[in-house]
Amino acid sequence: MNLRDLKYLVALADHKHFGRAAAASFVSQPTLSTQIKKLEDELGVSLVERAPRRVMLTPVGRDIAERARKVIADVEQMSEIARRSQDPEAGTVRLGLFPTLGPYLLPHVVPGLRKRFPRLELLLVEEKTDQILARLRDGRLDAGLLALPVHDDQLHIEPLFDEPFLLAVPQQHPMAGQDSLELHDLDDQHLLLLEEGHCLRDQALDVCRLAGADERDGFRATSLETLRQMVAAGVGITLLPMLAVQPPVPASPDIQLLRFRGDAPHRQIAMLWRRSSAMSDFLSELAAELRKLPQALLQPPKPPAKARRRAERAN
Repeated sequence: MNLRDLKYLVALADHKHFGRAAAASFVSQPTLSTQIKKLEDELGVSLVERAPRRVMLTPVGRDIAERARKVIADVEQMSEIARRSQDPEAGTVRLGLFPTLGPYLLPHVVPGLRKRFPRLELLLVEEKTDQILARLRDGRLDAGLLALPVHDDQLHIEPLFDEPFLLAVPQQHPMAGQDSLELHDLDDQHLLLLEEGHCLRDQALDVCRLAGADERDGFRATSLETLRQMVAAGVGITLLPMLAVQPPVPASPDIQLLRFRGDAPHRQIAMLWRRSSAMSDFLSELAAELRKLPQALLQPPKPPAKARRRAERAN
């Protein structure tokens, strides 16, 4: 048994297809298939169920593949410890971000990170929260940016910033004549939300429960941009995180953004990594740079002049 064959098994577990697993491993399909068969012979068990159009791991195959992930991650940690002892700020960091944060945060932080860590290769992986946590635990990611709470004793949690929510309404909506609201103003309102699996959906539902609002039936968006377009089309109202309405995201003339007065609903963003990580010290430095996000980005943007005049007339 060798590390290379364990990597082939893990690739097969991930891709569930010999051809795709071979391509991901940079070997031919016959080579990967032969090495998997050798591993089965060495262990004396069947690791893979082979069918004409699908590949499934046997129960023991799944167990061994998960253990192989840990072995591979431990070996990579050894290499990382040795490499970072020579140059702590170089090398590769695999960072996971969820879809309603990554595209809106990265334009504001990546230039600063490149300047601060010029020898760092930052590999960004966009996934939903549950996938980021799974990849963190099995070593496929070095760190992740997630919304709290996260309950996992194996992970170190480094809070970064609180991101407020805004209410987005169509310009013809009765609320569009004001520039702010109280949470209880959402009582009996029906909000457009994302589909299951997005953490923003859960956060919005928490706000709905506090405010006495609920979800609009019959529609669930697949992305934040779909939600934005539905509001612009006059279909309904929704909550948007603050970074998602800051430049370079263009302002929509068909949407009015309302801030919350008082204790505004928000989500807490944190950076997480394994407590056992060999790069913990460096990840702390990386988190410190991310924490320098300008506070102005967490404040509502100025509305277009036309919307300001409309709000002034309404007041």
